[in-house]
Order: sequence, then structure tokens, then C-alpha cells
Amino acid sequence: MKQGWEIKKLDEIIESNIIGLTRNTKEQSILFKYKYVKMNNITKNNSFDFSNYTCVNADIDEINKFSLINGDFLFNTRNSYELVGKTCIFENKSQEKILFNNNIMRIRFKKDISSKFINYLFTSVELIEEINKLKSGTTNVFAIYFKDLKNLNINIPPLPEQERIVSILDKAFSAIDQAKQNAEKNLKNAKELFDSYLNGIFTNKGDDWISSTIGETCKLMTGGTPSTSKKEYYESGNIKWLVSGDINQKEIFDCEGRITELGLENSNARYLPVNSVLIALNGQGKTRGTVAMLRTKATCNQSLVSIYPNDANKILPELIFANLDGRYDDIRKLTGDSGNDRRGLNMPIIRNINFSYPQSLEEQQTIVRQLDAMRTETQRLEEIYQQKIIELDELKKSILQKAFNGEL
Repeated sequence: MKQGWEIKKLDEIIESNIIGLTRNTKEQSILFKYKYVKMNNITKNNSFDFSNYTCVNADIDEINKFSLINGDFLFNTRNSYELVGKTCIFENKSQEKILFNNNIMRIRFKKDISSKFINYLFTSVELIEEINKLKSGTTNVFAIYFKDLKNLNINIPPLPEQERIVSILDKAFSAIDQAKQNAEKNLKNAKELFDSYLNGIFTNKGDDWISSTIGETCKLMTGGTPSTSKKEYYESGNIKWLVSGDINQKEIFDCEGRITELGLENSNARYLPVNSVLIALNGQGKTRGTVAMLRTKATCNQSLVSIYPNDANKILPELIFANLDGRYDDIRKLTGDSGNDRRGLNMPIIRNINFSYPQSLEEQQTIVRQLDAMRTETQRLEEIYQQKIIELDELKKSILQKAFNGEL
């Protein structure tokens, strides 16, 4: 350990700590008097974000007890497993009284401790690993209790050294964050450029384009799930069997799922046309409405629908894929909701989706070639920007490790 540094328990450097003010949903409103900091105001990047807030009413004793001042260290005590343990430093330029809720612990440190130094420390890989060991809870809600948190070992230099390290980290992280924002913006621009080009093709239709529906131009098929209680339907099976999670591959050449001939014969699973377009009827997260090209002989369960043109000499499956892929958000909304709840698509909805295409097969082939070329270039750019973001995150970790090993 570098000279002058000490290892102390977190409890040894704390002057005070308190869990915030409890208010139920009905007791929160933007119309009430005092702004109310909640766990969503602590970002994943350990910073304070007050762009969205609610308000509460409080009496004088509660105001005195639960008000925040600049420099307060806020620790998120209850949240999902991934998010519990977020921290930030409270910063506010106004003089108004701002309170905090009961999923947050306010910690004030002794005079020889920089709260900003501790906040940076709580983003280090080593301390995050220790904090993860303290998490306890159920499937959805986890908590970290002060009786466990207070025993964390903290490597502390003298206050002037803390402040010097904070100054270096502030400058370094500001530059890294700006570079990361630029990379994320470039990544977003690359995706938007491709989406704009794709939508433009199907919006600016020529005179020879035919307007129809998926149901009028294509054959639709779905599959089924063999009884999971029959191991002979699955064990040693060699028939590819797709589920909704496989749709994210965009081009499907293989999958993990397998069923046997017996499973195929005793279920609604059927072989799908190779080079058909698959669309997910439902699934976790953003899966519903996602499309992919099937490039192999396979079956599927009931969460997927295969779309294949009635006459592949008149309509290219790849054109259908491009059309539906570019309308992902609109297709999700066809269930009658905002596109964000769990209601699924179904065969009648898929059949009624409008579909326009050029009558000339040569023009279809040209469109597909152009889109393939642009998609390849977009994916190349996305990989570059995503790798840049990963490298910047790793640089942060490396700088933090050096900082808390006394190597800056």
C-alpha cells in the first residue's frame, strides 16, 4: 500500500447515515411542494439526474431530517439486482429544500473524507464485486443493508490526495464521456441512416408497384411444441426446432433446439420453407415483431410464423424481409397497444399487413442488393462504434484501478 494510505471500515469514515422519507404513490405529485429524489434519479453511471422528478408535502420535522445538501452521498438500497447499490453525489444549484425517498440512504462523511472520492471508489471493479456479495432479495427486488455495508474495507489516502485524485478523474472521465457520447451518436446515426434509406425505398414507390397484403401474396405457417413430458420427443433429436429467441439472428442457419421424428409426428411442428421470412408473434423484450431469414431446413414452435411468397418467381422473400424489418415499430403496434406491453401478434394480423412491391423481379433484385450492401456497411460501422464504446469503458476501469492503487 502506498505510504499515507489506510484501510478503514466504511463505518469508521461516516459521520451520519439515514434512510429517506416514505411516501406512497398517492402522496406524490408534481403539484406538491417539495421535490423528491427517487432511485431513478441516480444513474447507472453513478451521477445525479434530476431531469424527471416528482414532489411531496412534508412537515418541518421531516424537512429538517430528510433535506439534502450539496455533496451528500446517495446510496440506492433497494432495486433490481443489477441496479441496487447505485450511488451519486447530490448537486443542486438552487436553495430550495429537496427531500429523498426510502429506497435511498443519505451518507455524510467525516471532514477528512471527500464524498466525490468515495463515489468514484464505488465504481471500481473491486468494490463492485464486494458490494454484489451484499445483495439479498427475491426475483425482482434486492436490498443492501447498512449492517452489511458498514463493514466494507475502504482504502483511503489523506484528504489532499483524495482531492488530487478526484481532480484527475474528473478531467479524464469528462473527456472519456464526451468521446463515448460521440461514439453513441455515430452509432445512432448509422442506424437511422439505414432505416431512412430502407423506408424511403418502400415509401417512394414507382408506377409499376403492386399494393397488396401479406395474406394475399404469401403462404403463412406456424409450428408447435411437442409435449415436454415426453423425453423421447427431444432426447437425441436431430431436427432443428426454432423458438422466438432465435429470431434475433436475422439470418438463421442453425439453432440450439432439437426435436425427434417422433416429436415432429406428434405435434403441430412442421418443416418450414427454406428462405422463408420468420416473424415473432411474441417473446421477451423487443422480440415481438422481429423478423429473420430462415436459411436452413427447420421446424418451429407456435411463437413464430413463416412467411413465403405464393410464387417465388414473382416476389423475392428477401424483399418481404426488408419491408417488414423496416416497419418493426409499426408492426408491434398492430396489436392495438403502444407496442410495449405483452399482447402478441397473431396470424390474422400478419395476413392483413399491407405489402407493396415492384412488379419487376429485376427491380426487386436491385433493391435487395442495394439494401444488403448498405446493411453490411452499417453493421461494419456499428461494430466499430460499439468496440469504441467498450474500449472507453475499459479505459475507465483501468484508470480507476490505478487511482485506488495509488498509481496516479
